[in-house]
Amino acid sequence: MNETPEKVSSNSLKVRVPADAVGERLRTLSKPLLVEIVTYAPTAFYHCTHCEVVWKETGFSEGVHEEQVKSALPPDLLQDYQAVSDWAHHLLKTHCDHVVIQVVDAASMQGLWKSVRHGLKRYPAVLVGGQRFVGSDFTTAEAEIARRLEAAIVST
Repeated sequence: MNETPEKVSSNSLKVRVPADAVGERLRTLSKPLLVEIVTYAPTAFYHCTHCEVVWKETGFSEGVHEEQVKSALPPDLLQDYQAVSDWAHHLLKTHCDHVVIQVVDAASMQGLWKSVRHGLKRYPAVLVGGQRFVGSDFTTAEAEIARRLEAAIVST
């Protein structure tokens, strides 16, 4: 399934999958698979867009946002966040438009709600269709994503 998907509409996606010895047929996914990642994320605060332009042009805020991001998390959590980022890029590269990735900061209200609802006690945590996968080893989560995408293609 390494072929590039062909966009059909905003909510469906045509994917070429091998059918049998006769050839290939076109399958349609009704919507992409939602992959939610709950993790601690670095936070940077910004002014409104107009003020940001003024601050940037005057040079007053030079380096402020970079410093905020660098100091927002301790090194171990920053390393976890980098692992999440690398994996998310890998997922998008591998599955293209078949997945939608939503990263939720564990320290936010939404992160608290998801943690309580899904019984998350450690981060990063990946939620795929109600199943949870905890830790920085994303192999089981990736296998589940591949399984669900394959099942979605076969069932359509």
